[in-house]
Amino acid sequence: MAKTKVLVVDDSALMRQLITDILRTDRDLDVVGAAGDPYAAWDKMKQVAPDVLTLDVEMPRMDGLTFLERLMSNRPLPVVMVSSLTERNCDTTFRALELGAVDFVTKPKLDVTTGTLELAGELVDKVRGATGARLRARRAPIPAVGPKPPIALRTTHKVIALGASTGGTEALAEVLAALPPDAPGVVMVLHMPEGFTRSFAARLDKSCAVRVSEAKDGDRVVPGHVLIAPGNYHLEVVRSGAMTVTRVRGGDPVNRHRPSVDVLFQSCARELGPNAAGAILTGMGDDGARGLLAMRRAGARTVAQDEATCVVYGMPKEAVALGAAEDVLPLDRIAGHVLRATAG
Repeated sequence: MAKTKVLVVDDSALMRQLITDILRTDRDLDVVGAAGDPYAAWDKMKQVAPDVLTLDVEMPRMDGLTFLERLMSNRPLPVVMVSSLTERNCDTTFRALELGAVDFVTKPKLDVTTGTLELAGELVDKVRGATGARLRARRAPIPAVGPKPPIALRTTHKVIALGASTGGTEALAEVLAALPPDAPGVVMVLHMPEGFTRSFAARLDKSCAVRVSEAKDGDRVVPGHVLIAPGNYHLEVVRSGAMTVTRVRGGDPVNRHRPSVDVLFQSCARELGPNAAGAILTGMGDDGARGLLAMRRAGARTVAQDEATCVVYGMPKEAVALGAAEDVLPLDRIAGHVLRATAG
């Protein structure tokens, strides 16, 4: 099997070398070149024909977004954005995903206490996951919605649980944008680094009829409100009398992830039984498959995104193989399905 050819694009020579060294630890990845700015990247691409690009968010001579937009218009290929964690870079990263980037990762850094590189494994995983990813047509930003009424703190009798990974930012944005303001309460996990989930929630909140926020421990799950697991923390639901509330906690990664979709789905199966609907969307690996099976066995309605509309058909594929998904549907039918499943 041929190795995946990777081109590293970053204005920092140190970061280019660091990313190159990390990717070369994987025998299936071949770093065929590096470039310090988009113009050099264009020249390198003609020479080495990469399969995947890693792209710095902030670049000299031409910013990363402009380069990405031109790339997707003229020579589309999988791109993994590499971003430092700042509020401005969060917004830029999400815009890059709208423009067609497959995924993003925060810049690796050295842990001075252990001498090991933090996030190195995540970088390798994301580049491997981008290999062969299905590129989606770039999406124009969803227009902002008007002011929203205060959340009615009435009990939600049914709960919608969503889980996604690679390609999930755009998939979840599409699903949530289709929900009405009185939709059942929603809880969801997206594999995303700590610090990015709050910005992602705020971005979605501006474009959805439902309210969207990062979950806090003890939040009530109520109609018209979406709660997103914070990066680096597991999210669960628990019943408290007539209410459903969130539990946000640490703990070991599950399926190499924290937050884990399986952790959320297992809690829905345990606490909500048939009063829930679960949907597993695009993503690499198998996180969420066993949890979705537990939900189905507990009486919940379950659905998986189909292969044709997934960026990476990994998590849904595993769920289907286990018999966890009652239905398999294209992305544009997921919202309607979970709404019907939780009606009444």
